[in-house]
Amino acid sequence: MPVIGIPLRYTKLSDERPILFLGERIRRTFQKAGAIILPICQVQDCDYINTKYNEYLPLTEDEKETINKYLDMVDGVVFPGGKKITPFDEYLLKRCIERKIPTLGICLGMQLMSCFNEKFEVYPNEEKSHFQDNDLELTHKVKIQKETLLYEILGKEEILVNSFHNYHVEINNDYKVNAISDDGFVEGIELADDVFSLGIQWHPEISYDFDENSKKIIDYFIDICSTL
Repeated sequence: MPVIGIPLRYTKLSDERPILFLGERIRRTFQKAGAIILPICQVQDCDYINTKYNEYLPLTEDEKETINKYLDMVDGVVFPGGKKITPFDEYLLKRCIERKIPTLGICLGMQLMSCFNEKFEVYPNEEKSHFQDNDLELTHKVKIQKETLLYEILGKEEILVNSFHNYHVEINNDYKVNAISDDGFVEGIELADDVFSLGIQWHPEISYDFDENSKKIIDYFIDICSTL
């Protein structure tokens, strides 16, 4: 069984008690798919919910070494959805790519990948069509680009996906687009290299049990992590 690292988030409860948290759907789905989940703890004492990006301090060498120790123990890393990117996330992705550790980015995780080696920027969706109250439904079409890894995984030029995001991204030169929504938003990207680094804007961990395409993506990722 492959060991999949997933970064935790640090915040405080209403009574000010500090906690680390991970979305339970992520844990359940990847465990069901055959992975052992290794939580990657934050290395900075910054409240994820209330700290702004420009308020984070640069990572120290000791903090970077702690992240590398976690990566010594994993076969792959999942970057889940969330509210903001931190220096921890940026360094973690950089080291995964450098060490050729398979990575799967979901929603904000894909947005992190889209700004690799560049300033992180997201743009508000002009319409609310991509933010749904019920993320258990497949709500809009995505066109899969041929001659991409995502097309190889799915074998389809168009699929239906769920959606739960108010922001979208442009793309840089490190990753290439592999999926576009029917109204023109970037919905999937992948690293044009020998490293498995795939990002998708929708949430396959939510639709894993009832959507064959979501299952194919996660199962493929688990298989890749199992063989390295």
